[in-house]
Amino acid sequence: MSSILGQVFRISTWGESHGGGVGVVIDGCPPRLPLSVDDIQTDLDRRRPGQSDITTPRKEQDRCEILSGVFQGLTLGSPISIMVRNEDARPESYTEMAEKYRPSHADYCYDAKYGIRNWQGGGRSSARETIGRVAAASVAKKVLAALAPGCEAVAWVKSIYNLSANVDPSTITQAQVESNIVRTGDPAAVEPMIELIKKIRSEGNSVGGVIECVIRNCPPGLGVPVFDKLDAELAKAMLSLPATKAFEIGSGFAGTLLTGLEHNDPMRMKDGRVRSTKNDSGGIQGGISNGEDIVFRVAFKPTATVMREQDTVSSAHEDTTLTGRGRHDACVLPRAVPIVEAMALLVITDHLLRQRAQCG
Repeated sequence: MSSILGQVFRISTWGESHGGGVGVVIDGCPPRLPLSVDDIQTDLDRRRPGQSDITTPRKEQDRCEILSGVFQGLTLGSPISIMVRNEDARPESYTEMAEKYRPSHADYCYDAKYGIRNWQGGGRSSARETIGRVAAASVAKKVLAALAPGCEAVAWVKSIYNLSANVDPSTITQAQVESNIVRTGDPAAVEPMIELIKKIRSEGNSVGGVIECVIRNCPPGLGVPVFDKLDAELAKAMLSLPATKAFEIGSGFAGTLLTGLEHNDPMRMKDGRVRSTKNDSGGIQGGISNGEDIVFRVAFKPTATVMREQDTVSSAHEDTTLTGRGRHDACVLPRAVPIVEAMALLVITDHLLRQRAQCG
């Protein structure tokens, strides 16, 4: 089904933006791992709305409830169900959108596919669906801590519109990223990015940008050729996120400007391990992790809902205009950082368990 991700560590997200709540069911989590609401809440707090003056003003505490799969603080091995109730939904803000499609949003495409859509906040196409993904990744962290200690994902805002950050993927820490509301790892880029977002929002407009992510201490050997290559799975996971438009790993498109001799990563033995002396491959070769840092980038488009009048079409297929209403991020990137990390952790956890199942 379209709402399920993973083969062994499987998650199924559910819920709509302005319905009763959203959540996730996780199947395949090993038993006897410590797990509490606090473990999950820490990550949910990083993606919730209303956390700073550059994000949507929607006020949701996003308090999670564990409904099943945990007993006396330990996972049981049975399905884990996690729910977050919607508390600050305002469907009346979207009444006009019941009859008019938002340009570049999913409104028309959902109608074309299903013949029905939830026009209140975009329903299933809303980024609020990603709550389930972030909650599931909190559980994935417990699996990695037990089976691959030290394996972690750290993401940061690489660029917003025409502003770029200078960040070293090998040394950046989550604490550095979380030290500023824009979630970039370059202190010099923080204020210019904040001012840009505020300016764009005051104009009723929006901007996009790029999030970069590193997965460190990933064991070599993860990934299943040919269709479930690790980089292909990461690409699918990232492009399943709302507002994403592009994915590149390692040298990415810049690698097309290099020769083979320039692009190849020389290999040497170091401390009893096969290592690369540079990392244009981005930690994956032949679709399988090689033990180096996995470094990739995800492009996010500008938020589709803007507070300016635009040409559009009604559900009766008549030309009309629409001015966006409701509460929306002028730039999704600061809140998307923990979501990118979550998807990386989910993919790595699933492939770690798949590797153990097939190869021991």
